[in-house]
Amino acid sequence: FQCAQTMAFAIEEINQDSSLLPNITLGYHFCDDCLQMAVAFRAAMAQISSTGSTLSDLGCTGQPPILGIVGDPVSTHSIAISRVLGLFRIPLVSYFATCSCLSNKREYPSFFRTIPSDTFQVKAMIQILQQFHWTWVGLVVSDDDYGLYAARIFHIEMSQFGCVAFHETLPRDNSRAEVRRIVANILRSTARVIVVFSPSSYLLPLADELVMQQVKERQWIASEGWSTSSAFRTGQLLPILGGTLGIAIRRGEIPGLREFLLRLRPDSRPENNMVSLFWEDTFGCRFDQQEPGNYSKTCTGQEDLRTADSVYSDVSNLRPTYNVYKAVYALAHALHNLLSCEHGKGPFVGSTCAELHNLQPWQRVNFTTHYGDRVSFDENGDALAIYDVMNWQAAPDGTIQAVTVGTYDEAIPGTDKLTLDSDRIFWNFKSNAPPRSVCSEPCPPGTRRTPRKGEPVCCFDCLPCADGEISNTTGELECELVKQSLTTFLIQNSRICCEPKPVEFLSFEEPLGVCLTLTSLLGVCVCLAVLSVFARHRSTPVVRANNSELSFLLLLALALCFLCAVLFIGQPQQWTCQLRHVVFGLAFALCISCILVKTIVVVMAFRATLPDNNVMRWFGAAQQRGTVVVFTAVQASICVVWLTTAPPTPYKNTHYQNSRIIWECTVGSVVGFSCVFGYIGLLAAVCFLLAFLARKLPDNFNEAKFITFSMLIFCAVWITFVPAYVSSPGKYTVAVEIFAILASSFGLLVAIFVPKLYIILLKPEKNTKKAIMSRPTSKK
Repeated sequence: FQCAQTMAFAIEEINQDSSLLPNITLGYHFCDDCLQMAVAFRAAMAQISSTGSTLSDLGCTGQPPILGIVGDPVSTHSIAISRVLGLFRIPLVSYFATCSCLSNKREYPSFFRTIPSDTFQVKAMIQILQQFHWTWVGLVVSDDDYGLYAARIFHIEMSQFGCVAFHETLPRDNSRAEVRRIVANILRSTARVIVVFSPSSYLLPLADELVMQQVKERQWIASEGWSTSSAFRTGQLLPILGGTLGIAIRRGEIPGLREFLLRLRPDSRPENNMVSLFWEDTFGCRFDQQEPGNYSKTCTGQEDLRTADSVYSDVSNLRPTYNVYKAVYALAHALHNLLSCEHGKGPFVGSTCAELHNLQPWQRVNFTTHYGDRVSFDENGDALAIYDVMNWQAAPDGTIQAVTVGTYDEAIPGTDKLTLDSDRIFWNFKSNAPPRSVCSEPCPPGTRRTPRKGEPVCCFDCLPCADGEISNTTGELECELVKQSLTTFLIQNSRICCEPKPVEFLSFEEPLGVCLTLTSLLGVCVCLAVLSVFARHRSTPVVRANNSELSFLLLLALALCFLCAVLFIGQPQQWTCQLRHVVFGLAFALCISCILVKTIVVVMAFRATLPDNNVMRWFGAAQQRGTVVVFTAVQASICVVWLTTAPPTPYKNTHYQNSRIIWECTVGSVVGFSCVFGYIGLLAAVCFLLAFLARKLPDNFNEAKFITFSMLIFCAVWITFVPAYVSSPGKYTVAVEIFAILASSFGLLVAIFVPKLYIILLKPEKNTKKAIMSRPTSKK
């Protein structure tokens, strides 16, 4: 009734305005549809039928033509009425029908509205859900065009960032069993946020059931159909619906409306039976006591509306009523533009103007209300979308009051059109904070989503990223494959980010490197010490009998073998990679060459003791030195060819271990590397064979036995080196190689020179020519 009176106020205000429709007086006709489709449709048809005249009759006889209809507030009613009014091109301007289907100008060419379409309402709700990260929500809608079309749009918009946990439709017949089933699904669901598109009439049975079952700890999101309804403002609903966030029609102010409403008297509008019904209901009386009713008091018509506790005179929160006011003014401005149009300047083809008896409802208007709101219609006949965001809070009297906590303005450029004052929002939860409403918590960094079979996309599990992949933010759908940086960067911190890979090599600073370096230097010192002992006792029979010159050269070669082990420690460089292998090859070739020549000397010395054998005359000191030089020169030639064709180079190995970079020296040419090792093996094999054959020569001090033992140690070390080298990880491959060098060098040093040192230092009585040359006595 307040909306109807506001329409009358707007028309009276327009009639008194000399600038808008001058010399034109507007009239109006009220029809109450009683929220029934049949009544609403019949009333609309009665308006356009114009009893006693036709629409083209512009004379003053009979009923004037209807230029437009304000209403209907129900979307379903507006759909039916607009289909018929569109045939006659009579505009229907609704103040409360929000169904998005009515934006279809092909089906409803003459429909307009001063309330935004549900499309914008859904967008506003989606932005609220996004702001609080609610991705798992329930949906409850009314079983009418308003609820069903809104649900369709909501599903589409929600799929962009979240999921609908459940979708329930409120029954038209208020079935108690169906309402209980809906409440059971609400309790069963893990969604803590529930969006409801419904008029208040559909929702009341559900609210009663929520109270009976004490359904708390739910965040309700209300559509404009019930967000400002006074039917839910009771104290018993505060624990259930308190904290509700709702979308509401933009509140407006209409100056002078309250005074107009309070001037209403039953005798001033005797033809309007709605005034009498309103008066009787407001003051609890009855004009005609003969009529049946519950009121015993008789109405005088002089009661004061100022003393009545009624929402009728409350203009502090005008929302649908304000839309009625704008709808009347929209029709008035359209008519004003039609009448003031000048031929040759009109908006139609040929700059023509419309005619009063041939209305063109697609002529849109733009104007500004007294409140300062800009009223305009887009190409679909929809008004500019501006909403208030309401929050249901506890009133001082223990009931619920709706407080404005934000706005949504479609005219704001950009995607974020929502403005919320979060500090003013009341959360009806124990934590007094926004609830969490997600099916699955966002995956932490270092993991990715994997969907759960048969469940919505919002329900997922989190799996760690695979090797070579990272995710450095929360909620990543997929891990990012790291391609270009795998050689120098390592995926660390549980696959969250890339960090430089640690570079691994056997360094001088670490304990293993220190131990190997000291051991190598110890070997050099031992060689020099033995060399000094041999130099001091070079005239003794033991030294002279074992070819002192070759022994000195062998000791120097062993010292070089110990020193070459140091080249394998430290970060590989171009020169160290080449030098370590060359020095290793030459040092061991020289060492084995000396031992081989010593073995040959032993064999030839035994042969020289036989009658008529002058072999030692052809293999003297000069020939021995030359043989060592030739054997070593062959190795040197192999090394030169190797370094010339494909030398060893430093290499960052990232394939052996993905977690680190292993600095190593590649051999370059595998053939060259094999030839160097193969030549040393060949010399060692020949030396071992000759020494083994000469091990039982009848000398009291037979050096061939010690050479055989030394070659046995040498071969055993390098044979076991191969599998150990292959199976050792990272820097330990170099450590194994160094260990083989040191072990074989110490083996040669100990096996060949310790027996001599034993005689020289501890058994000097055996260091005589007689003892050396005498044959060992056989034991029986």
